[in-house]
Amino acid sequence: MAKTLTSHDDIRQWAEARGGNPMLMETPDGTGSRTLLQLTFGQHAINTDGNEGPDRVGGFQLVSWDDWFAALEAAKLALRVSDDPAGGSEAEFEFVERG
Repeated sequence: MAKTLTSHDDIRQWAEARGGNPMLMETPDGTGSRTLLQLTFGQHAINTDGNEGPDRVGGFQLVSWDDWFAALEAAKLALRVSDDPAGGSEAEFEFVERG
């Protein structure tokens, strides 16, 4: 079963309880760019070589929670997470449209 988090405090508590850190990446989008949101869990995810590519110039960058939440609000997104207590500390999530 899943629950949708919209509160900044709830999202941050959920992520930090699992060792999560906020990340953003700017990607080309036609004539402009768009911001991709991500959460990373564990240091190896930040340091992987696959973090960069032609469509991901510079790759994901660690950012402050304030910057991440500003991007989340601008995109009108929420975070859907598993609320299965048997899942323990697994970091299963997806971004969903708020509404």
